[in-house]
Amino acid sequence: MLQRPRLIAHIRQLLSFFRAVELVGPRQIGKTTLARQILPADHPNYFDLERPSARRLLANPMETLSKLEGLVVIDEVHYAPELFQTLRVLIDRPTHINRPGQYLLLGSADHKLLKQSESLLGRIASVEVTGFSVDETGVGSKEMDRLWLYGGYPQAYLAPDEALSFRWRETAIDRFVRTDLPEFGGAVPAPAMLRFWSMLAHFHGQIWNAALPAQSLGVNESTVRRYLDSLTQTFMIRQLLPWYENLGKRQVKSPKIYFRDTGLLHTLLGIKSLPELVTHPRVGASWEGFALEQVLRIAQPDQAYFWATHQGAELDLLMLKGQQRVGVEFKRADVPKVTPSMRIAMDDLKLDALYVVYPGLHRFSLADGIEAVPLWAMIPATA
Repeated sequence: MLQRPRLIAHIRQLLSFFRAVELVGPRQIGKTTLARQILPADHPNYFDLERPSARRLLANPMETLSKLEGLVVIDEVHYAPELFQTLRVLIDRPTHINRPGQYLLLGSADHKLLKQSESLLGRIASVEVTGFSVDETGVGSKEMDRLWLYGGYPQAYLAPDEALSFRWRETAIDRFVRTDLPEFGGAVPAPAMLRFWSMLAHFHGQIWNAALPAQSLGVNESTVRRYLDSLTQTFMIRQLLPWYENLGKRQVKSPKIYFRDTGLLHTLLGIKSLPELVTHPRVGASWEGFALEQVLRIAQPDQAYFWATHQGAELDLLMLKGQQRVGVEFKRADVPKVTPSMRIAMDDLKLDALYVVYPGLHRFSLADGIEAVPLWAMIPATA
């Protein structure tokens, strides 16, 4: 198992300040492994709600949790959304009373989907746990190609060969639509969701238009939007929202759709090997989505958007951090070049910098304020 020291350090740092921290992300992404590095699974303060015995212990949560000191871990907290009301009371206890505990909560879906009754806004820090990233797996061409092809789920990435990785991902997709999604409140028949998800693979990297999938599935557009929201709230799909300003131009106002994990994308496209991937018609879109996810994880912007006008100018990624505006274009090319769209984006969006991220080896200037940057070079020096 690859170690994730930066993520562990980040969680510990948050626990040093907040009374409660939640780890959110899809199942099988490694949240439990991280939590067990902070508190062993055999510790009496560790509750795994997949186990009936743990659910029985928390049948009366106030009685059980109010007596505990130190860190308390509650894994698979979505099994008991009513716990949030109790946790709110416990977190608000004065610190001088009974040395009140801290809480590390692990969940597999967005809170909107969990429908918990009590908000912990301002009381809890949230950490999204994603699949492995390039700073964790290595920046060599073999490591990056493996991460791109297999995806970042630990069991998929660490599989001994392409066939076993593909088989694990097939099983994970089937389990998700048949078991996980219904548990999270997604009342979508498994065959319909699987057809929709497979169809969505061909929309990866494109601007969302509900009309075509709705027509193909024989449902209305509001239904396919609900399907899309379910996949978004369970961390399977990223809806990258458009940025628009009063620029005197007609600008696109629908989101772009990306698979959060390219391994799952390739499975739904039937791509089993690197030779199949690099010759597939969707190879450019696949690499764009892979690089976009990696950049967002590394850069941690305050806000992220794409930008496009009806006249044809576009920017793959606009990141806002403080007062800075940074643009990113993704080009799967040996030697990327400046395009008219890049120059328009620099002027219209008043960018502080524009990086053209590509799968190469060297960093070099393309024009004033525009630089070609290999994906590995986005990793901070302290990683």
